[in-house]
Amino acid sequence: MGGIRKMSDDGWKASAKAWIKDMGETGDYGRQYVLDAPMIERLRRLGGGRALDVGCGEGRFCRILRREGFDPVGLDPTSELLAAARTRDPDGTYVEGRAEALDFADASFDLVVSCLSLIDIEPAGQAIAEMVRVLKPGGTLLVANLTSFSTARAGQGWRRDLLGRRTHFGIDRYLEPRSGWEAWRGIRIVNWHRPLRDYMQWFLGQGLTLTHFDEPEPTGGPEDRADRYRRVPWYLIMEWRKT
Repeated sequence: MGGIRKMSDDGWKASAKAWIKDMGETGDYGRQYVLDAPMIERLRRLGGGRALDVGCGEGRFCRILRREGFDPVGLDPTSELLAAARTRDPDGTYVEGRAEALDFADASFDLVVSCLSLIDIEPAGQAIAEMVRVLKPGGTLLVANLTSFSTARAGQGWRRDLLGRRTHFGIDRYLEPRSGWEAWRGIRIVNWHRPLRDYMQWFLGQGLTLTHFDEPEPTGGPEDRADRYRRVPWYLIMEWRKT
């Protein structure tokens, strides 16, 4: 996730250094072993074009887009993350901006990508409308997001027995949109939970057609970690067409 939110105190500026270190070149477990393969598969079906990566962070997915034959523009409001993106990809195009007020003309892109950024955006409905506005007719909006099951977790989610074994994953207040602080490995940022209903209504309200939906399984990595991602659907992928 890159950092996009109206409020300045969302933790991204203070967490940028830790985020860049945590992502490295290959990304975290979820990106490397769960999301990358199915996201790249969708890109290869599209065949290139001009792309906008909304919430590009340190630019990892922009570099993937370039390798897959796209001409990407990365957008993020956090200058520290953009500086890292430009250092790692000197020939790339990275601009500072917010998803809810994109500074691009209508119908500017063949592809718009939101890769784990919607959970960072407070006015997500407005941001989705902006992504659709800058998308060409016939263009594709490709979204990866945390599932609403995972963001609705109660406490840390996993419940354990007396031996410390994970027994089940608890969720609560699923239908109640809310924000909260998430912290791990020196990163502390605000994430948003919303029921899937809200996202679907925003996309459908823009007149988009859903052409692909997936809750991808892990494809590698440590088996104990992969097992956790199989037991609980952590990510979803949606592909929408502007018709």
